[in-house]
Amino acid sequence: MNNNVLRQNIIDELEFEPSIDAANIGIAVDNGVVTLTGHVSTYAQKAATEEAVRRVKGVKGIAEEIEVRPLGSNLTADDEIAKRALHSISWNTVVPDGAVQVKVQNGWVTLTGKVEWQYQRSAAFAAIRYLAGVIGVVNNIEVMPHATAPNVKKCIEDALKRNAEVESKAIEVNVSDGKVTLKGKVNSWAERRTTERAAWAVPGVRMVEDHLTIA
Repeated sequence: MNNNVLRQNIIDELEFEPSIDAANIGIAVDNGVVTLTGHVSTYAQKAATEEAVRRVKGVKGIAEEIEVRPLGSNLTADDEIAKRALHSISWNTVVPDGAVQVKVQNGWVTLTGKVEWQYQRSAAFAAIRYLAGVIGVVNNIEVMPHATAPNVKKCIEDALKRNAEVESKAIEVNVSDGKVTLKGKVNSWAERRTTERAAWAVPGVRMVEDHLTIA
């Protein structure tokens, strides 16, 4: 697929997505690598834009440089964003009470703390991404497992073999002290995410380094 065709497909996908105002988003394509520039009014739109681009066939990489510029002059104060973030996280039953701390500076939210599973870390992020006034999110929550599977590498490889969405033979799994490194080629962003989730689902995994490339 040539650059112009892929760029037009991305434009069409962004225009098709009702949650995105793509009027001020710039798109450049070079051999499957997409650079996104410009600005949107909310962090939720910024995240939705990247997710929409990942869905487009032929996209191999994304350089995301979109700015968040909230509309209006009455911006949400940092302390109010922090209160809303803590409240939103506390209502999420997946995130353990008191496990996550929130810091807000100039609209940027930093999450810290420790949880046992990656899905809990992701849930804390998901709980705040749609809050008004959020410019960006830094997720520094650590995953600290309480239990470890007897053979983490084999557990991950077996999970990949069971999954119909993953070509497991093309993926190399290495494990060292709870850190998983994934290498090889996958056919899509969806397959890449599925592979990451399989790695995170095994007890004892505290970090996943994804070096997978999209064919």
